[in-house]
Amino acid sequence: MISFFRRFFASKIGLPLVLAFLALIAVAFAASDLSSTNFTGISGGDKLAVVGSRDIPLDDLPVAANTELRGARQQNPTLTMPEFVAQGGLEAVIRQLIDRYTVGEYGRTHGLRAGDNLVNSEILKIPAFQGATGEFDQKTYEAALQNAGVSGQTFRRDLEDGLIEQQLLRSAIVAPQLPEKIARQYAALVLEKRKGAIALIPSSAYAPAGNPSEAQLAAWYKDNRTQFIRPERRTLRFAVFGGESLKVDAVPTAAEIAARYKRDAARYAASEKRGITTFVVPTQDAAKSLAARIAAGAPIETVAREAGFTASRLEPEDREAMAGSTSFAFAQNAFKAAKGAVIEPAQGTLGWYVARLDSIDATPARSLAQATPEITEALTAEKRAAAVADRVAEIEAEIDGGTALADVAKANGLTVETTPALLANGQAFGQPELQIVPQLAQVLQTAFQMEESEPQLAPVEGGQFVIFEVAKVEEAAAPALAQVREEAIAGWKRAQGAILARQAADRIVAKVRGGTSLEVAMAAENRPGFDREVIDIERRQLLAQQRGRIAPPLVLMFSMAEGTTKSLEAPRNLGWYIVDLEDISTLPLDKEPELIVQTRQQLGASLAGEYRSQALAAMREELGVTRNEAGIATVRKQLVGDAAQ
Repeated sequence: MISFFRRFFASKIGLPLVLAFLALIAVAFAASDLSSTNFTGISGGDKLAVVGSRDIPLDDLPVAANTELRGARQQNPTLTMPEFVAQGGLEAVIRQLIDRYTVGEYGRTHGLRAGDNLVNSEILKIPAFQGATGEFDQKTYEAALQNAGVSGQTFRRDLEDGLIEQQLLRSAIVAPQLPEKIARQYAALVLEKRKGAIALIPSSAYAPAGNPSEAQLAAWYKDNRTQFIRPERRTLRFAVFGGESLKVDAVPTAAEIAARYKRDAARYAASEKRGITTFVVPTQDAAKSLAARIAAGAPIETVAREAGFTASRLEPEDREAMAGSTSFAFAQNAFKAAKGAVIEPAQGTLGWYVARLDSIDATPARSLAQATPEITEALTAEKRAAAVADRVAEIEAEIDGGTALADVAKANGLTVETTPALLANGQAFGQPELQIVPQLAQVLQTAFQMEESEPQLAPVEGGQFVIFEVAKVEEAAAPALAQVREEAIAGWKRAQGAILARQAADRIVAKVRGGTSLEVAMAAENRPGFDREVIDIERRQLLAQQRGRIAPPLVLMFSMAEGTTKSLEAPRNLGWYIVDLEDISTLPLDKEPELIVQTRQQLGASLAGEYRSQALAAMREELGVTRNEAGIATVRKQLVGDAAQ
C-alpha cells in the first residue's frame, strides 16, 4: 500500500529524508562524552539566553550540540553537523539548555537548593569517576571532565539543577494515571478510519528542459551547498597479526620439562577409578540384609526396587572424589572390593550405602619419557603465549614512544595495508560494496576519534592484534561544484520545477475545494509523472504497516477535518503533495473494551513527560526567557560553516 511513498523512501534522496523526518533528538548533558570542538568568536561573557535573572553562557551551546551529534552518530555514524542542525537538532539542544536553567532558577527563587554535600554524594555515585578499586578517584574525575571539555564548576551546576528538578517535579510526575474518559477519546482515535486520496505533483513535471547558466548554477549551489555535504572520511593504515606471526622462542628445555614432571608428579603417577551402582537405606541392619541378597545373586536394581528404593549407576571416580560424594568409610570399602562384588555397607551423610562394584579403570604410571610429549606441548603453548604477550607489550611501548607504524611493522615482519577513504559506518566512500577486514571494523570507532599519524595497538577477536593509524582525514564538507555538477544541475531543475509545481498544486486544490474531483483536476494540468493513490485505512492498520515510519502526507491526512483538501511541500524540492480527505468513520469502541485498558497503560507512561513539559512552560512564563538570537545565529554558522564552505 502507498507504493509511491515506498518508492520515494527507498531512493537515495528519500531514505535520508525519512530519517530526518523521524529524528527524535534527546539531549543528555551532565556526565556525557562531550566533544572538544574549538570555536572562535564566542566570548565567555556572551549569553545564549537570560532566564529570570540568570544568564546561560553562549559557549555552553556548541559543547552541548557536539555532545548530541556524537550521540546521534550511534544510530547514524555518517551524520554531519549541518544535517544535525537542519533536522532541528540545534534547536532541540537550545530548548533543553533553557529548560535546564529554568528549573534550577525557579527552584532557587522559591527557596529550594542542593548543597555541596548533596552534590558531592551524587558525584561519588557516578561509575565513570571510580578508579581501579571501585571507589571515587579524584584524578579519574578530573581526567573525565577534561576529556569531556566540561569544567568542574559547570558539571556541579548541572548536577545541582538536576537535584532541584527532582525536588520540584518528582512527586508531581510519578506514576500518573490517565483518566478513563481521556483514554476513551484516544482509544477511539485508534479505531478511526479515513478515506481519501493523496497525490504527488512532482517538480520534475515542471522542471526546465535546458540547463542553467554558469552564473545561475553557481549562485544556486552556493545557497544549497549543505544538500551536497559529504560526510567525514578517513584513510587508515594498518597491520593485523597474531601470535603465529611473531618470531618467538617457545621450545622448552629438558630441564624445564623435568621440572614440570616433578611439579605434577601426582598427575603422572599410577591412578585408579572405580564405578559403582548404589542406593541408600536408613539403617545398618537393612543395609546388611539387602547386601546379603545381592551377594546371593539377586540383581541390585531388583533388590532396590522391591525395598522401595532406586539404584543409580555412578560414573567412575578416584578414591578422593568418591569419598567426597559418599563418605570416607564407603570409599575405603569400595577400593578394597573386587570387580563385580558387593561392597561392604558403610554409613554416609544420607544413610547407609548398599553398592556393587561395576568397573575398575586403572591407569599405570607414566615415566618422564612417556610424559615428555604432553609436557612439551603444554610448555610450548605457555611459553609462546607469554612470549607473545611480552612482544606485544614491547610493540605497544615502541608505538607509545613515537615509533612509526611502518618501522614497527618492518621490524616484526608485518604487512602494512591502506584502506580507501572510509565512512564512520565502515563503508568505503563511493564503494559501498567494498568490505573492510573484520579486525579493522572492531577498531573503527576509535579510529574516527584519533589524530593523524598517531598509531595505536588493539587486541581484536580471535586472539589477534591490529596496529592502525589515521593516514588522512577528509572533513565533512561540500565538494567543489565541478565534482557534483550533474547532481547540482538536477537540483537546480527540481528547485525551478518546485516553484511551478506549487502553483499547480494550488490550482488543483482550489478546483477540488470548488467541487471538482481530484482526479479530474490533476488531469487538467496535462503533465506527466503525476501520481495518485486512494487511501482507505484505519489508524491502527497504518501504525502496524508503517512501523513508526509514517509518511508526512499520511500524518497530515490523519489530522485534517473531514471533507477538506490541503497541500504539503515534499522535502528537497521533490514536489508537492495534495491530501484530499473524503470521509472519517470510527468503529464502535464498546466492541473492543480491552483497547481502553491498553490505551491507559501506553499513554500513562507519556503523562510524566507531558506534565513535566507543562510545568516547565509555566516556569518559563513566570521567570521570563529572553533568547540571544544573534548569538545563536553565530554559533549555528560556526557549527555548519566549515562544512558548507
